[in-house]
Amino acid sequence: MQDRTDPRIIRTKMLLRNALIDLIDEKGFEGTTIRDLMQKAGLNRGTFYLHYRDKYDLLEQSKEDMLNNILKIVKNIDPIQIMNYASRNEPHPIFLKLFDFFTLHAVFFKVLLGSKGDPAYPGQVKQIMEKHLYEKLSLLQSEHIPTPREYAISYLASANLGMIQHWLESGMQLSPREMALLLTRMTTFGPLQTFGLKGKDIVDQPTRVT
Repeated sequence: MQDRTDPRIIRTKMLLRNALIDLIDEKGFEGTTIRDLMQKAGLNRGTFYLHYRDKYDLLEQSKEDMLNNILKIVKNIDPIQIMNYASRNEPHPIFLKLFDFFTLHAVFFKVLLGSKGDPAYPGQVKQIMEKHLYEKLSLLQSEHIPTPREYAISYLASANLGMIQHWLESGMQLSPREMALLLTRMTTFGPLQTFGLKGKDIVDQPTRVT
């Protein structure tokens, strides 16, 4: 409990986490040493070993903390509410809170979800999305979901994660509100309707003869 409330411990862990992420971005995780971490964070080895066994422990605890924060944000989301907000062309508040969180920790997620990060981390984030979506969609009546649940869940989780990764990699050019609205609409309508296409538009397209 003290680790979670003591401002000095919180600050120390934040310094070490930020140093680790910067070093992963600079030289990769395997090329990062405890000595590098101490120099980057401005701390000594004794302080480091008060909180972590090694750099692997620091990475795992950092990843777990962020995953738990994501779970806290999305755990109460309701699929029906997503549809209601989309129908009003408004971002779902939980999606907005989620993108505010990603903005606050943009460097962390950009590095760990990117090519220099932990290859397992995107899968771990996706698993949280899949588990959460499955639990929520299972509460709906079966006639509301003509597609097998596992396929719909896999599609939504992969698409959502892909949007987040692209947003981070492209410099977060859209605001958190714009991204939250886009995710709300994409989750409800899918990519084609979100881009403004309708069934009539597709039917009316001339057929090409090759």
